[in-house]
Formats: sequence, C-alpha cells, structure tokens
Amino acid sequence: MSDVINSPVARGQGRPADDLGALVFYSEFDEPEPWAEALQQLLPALDFRVHPDIGNPDDVRYALVWRPKPGFFRDFKNIRLVVNLGAGVDSLTNRDDLPDVPISRLSDPGMVALMRSYVHFAVIRYARDMPEFERAKQRRDWHYIHPRPLHHTRVGILGLGALGAAVAESLAGLGFDVRGWDHAAKQVPSVTCFHDPKDWQRFVGELDILVNMMPLTPQTRKFIGAELFDRLPRGAKFVNASRGEVVEEDALVAALRSGHLGGATLDVFENEPLPGDHPFWEMENVYITPHLASITVPEMASRDVAESIRRVHQGQDPLHRIDPRKGY
Repeated sequence: MSDVINSPVARGQGRPADDLGALVFYSEFDEPEPWAEALQQLLPALDFRVHPDIGNPDDVRYALVWRPKPGFFRDFKNIRLVVNLGAGVDSLTNRDDLPDVPISRLSDPGMVALMRSYVHFAVIRYARDMPEFERAKQRRDWHYIHPRPLHHTRVGILGLGALGAAVAESLAGLGFDVRGWDHAAKQVPSVTCFHDPKDWQRFVGELDILVNMMPLTPQTRKFIGAELFDRLPRGAKFVNASRGEVVEEDALVAALRSGHLGGATLDVFENEPLPGDHPFWEMENVYITPHLASITVPEMASRDVAESIRRVHQGQDPLHRIDPRKGY
C-alpha cells in the first residue's frame, strides 16, 4: 500500500478541519494506490479508504466502485454520491441496497482513447483481411488479396452514447463508411445516424461489420440475437466491446458455425472469465480478448471524480450523472 493509503487521514484516524468526509474505494480489478494518490493531490481534505479497511462507515459520503458485491452499500448510511469506475453502470442499477443518491459514470479521455484503439484494431483487422493472412501464414502461403478502399467497408455502430459516438466519429475520420443506430436521434460528424424503427432493416441489412456499443439495460439484455444476425448480410463480421449480456450467445455461436457471420471479435461475455468448455475457444473465426477494450485512467479520470465530489459537497449535481431507471 502507498503512503497515501496508509496515512492516518486515509485510514480514518485523523480528520482535517476542512474535511470533505470519507470516500470508500472498492474494486476487485483496479489498484487503489493510483486513485488515492491522484485524489490526494486534488482534494487533500478527502479521507480515502479502501474496502474492507473502512473505519467508521458513518463517515463515508462517497463511493468509488466497480461491480460492488451484493449488500455492499447497506452499511453506509450517510452516502451522498456513488461514482462508477467505468462507463457501464449495469452493476449499480436495480439494486436493493443502494439509497436514492446521484450515480455518476466516468468518461475520461484515456478511457475514450483506449476504446477507440480497440475498435479500430478490430475493424481494420477485418477490413484489411488480416484473418486471411493469419491463416495463410500458418500454411506458409503467400496469399495476396487486393486491398479495398476503406470507404467501401460499411461499419455500423449500435449505440451512440459517449463511447459509441466517439468510436463512430473516429472510424469515419479514418475513411470508413460509418452508420450509427441509437434509440434516440443523434448527430455525429460524418456518420449517417438512424433511430426510426422503419430504418432498422436499412441500417442492419447493409453492413460489413457491426460493432456493439450499447449499454446493458433491461431493454438491451439479449437484444442482439438470431433475428438481428439473420438480417446482416452473409459474411458480415461482429465486434462486441460493450457487455456480453446484450448478446444471445447461443444465437451468435449458431450464426458463426453456419457461416452466415464471417467472424467475431469479442471482448465481453455472458460469463467471465469465459468458461474453458465454451464453444468460442475452438472457433477459428472468433477472436477473444479478456474484457480489456477500455479501462479508466486514474490520472485523467480523477479530475472528474474530484469535481463531482466538490459539486455534491456544495449541494450541486455531479458530472456525468446517470438515470438508474434507464441504466445509462
């Protein structure tokens, strides 16, 4: 543990006169030290505590969490703000232990840049026929495929929230023909955007690559299934960098096995880690990464966290507040 986390203030053993109260940090995936150090620089009066070493839970006014376990919030009677350590807030909705307080997601430039880089990789890999060359190398085969202009590749982004819109705009900037779909009307530079249900078939039926960027909500759970895959042109590719539960995995396996889908790049899954006996592991047309498309960068995101704490301390709304009823 860093000196910041082990300090009397961070452990709740001393309280500065201008104290903001305590923040509890919880994540099984993120290290607390970078967050403690960054927030200590920005908010010296903030008492940073790492679960389970929380001291008196009544001191806690803020929570910085990723996928907190069931019942996590029951001990914190004075909590005033919950900040999610990422963009997807599905683990903070429909809970019975969370009081009616503002919930914020993070949206830092580092997270956006990492997500863009992941989707760029996946889309370019398909657009430039890299899977074919990977297989050719295994055969020691000098297999030439004439490159296609990028604007001949039609990429659909399903979900135009903060990350989806950033991905769509950046792919268009690279030269791809980019279309986007969202439940609400959106405008993204150089991207053809759809939201009217009567345009659904036009959107899905003309794609070479479909990228899922939808959040997980009650409305989007299992949204991507056999019907959607059947509407895609034969040979289309699928990229999932959002949430595994948005996809019907059995339908995806069937579409890949039949050849209707030409390939899939999957970063997220219904069950994580992906079980060793899952069919995806043995499918040559599936590229698997272990839920790392994007992460929060503490030295960048801590500024938003600090500003949200300041605002709530002053009786204002935090940055990037989400609506738990909608799930985003």
